[in-house]
Amino acid sequence: MAAAVVWLIFALVLAGAEALTGHLFLVMLGGGALAASATSWLTDWPVWANGGVFLIVSLLLLVLVRPALRRRLTPAVALPTGVKALEGRNARVLDRVARDEGQVKLDGEVWTARPLNEDDVFEPGESVTVMRIDGATAVVFRSGL
Repeated sequence: MAAAVVWLIFALVLAGAEALTGHLFLVMLGGGALAASATSWLTDWPVWANGGVFLIVSLLLLVLVRPALRRRLTPAVALPTGVKALEGRNARVLDRVARDEGQVKLDGEVWTARPLNEDDVFEPGESVTVMRIDGATAVVFRSGL
């Protein structure tokens, strides 16, 4: 019975330490210690056998449960939406793009455009990349640079 209490205290200490780290490693070891505590309480196995239960259950939890929990608890990467989603996309020049003029076809829509560098000029048919969106104007630069 004394060994069961020691394993239980060990499990609680590991669970408490996990609260400080958040890596789901120590809590898996705590699960192994909890299984060893239950085995010690329910059977008359020697301490080394309880240690084996701790080792086997901990390894199983680390290999089988931890990866699934980490995937479940890790937040998904938020995909950009709105005009942020257009940054970095390729567009086709429809009307000559210069300092104060121009249009591009971007994602099936026609946008007014201006070059990133004021001296650049893009002719119709050229491929450009959207650097950013300023209001309703796409700021573009030459693709492939």
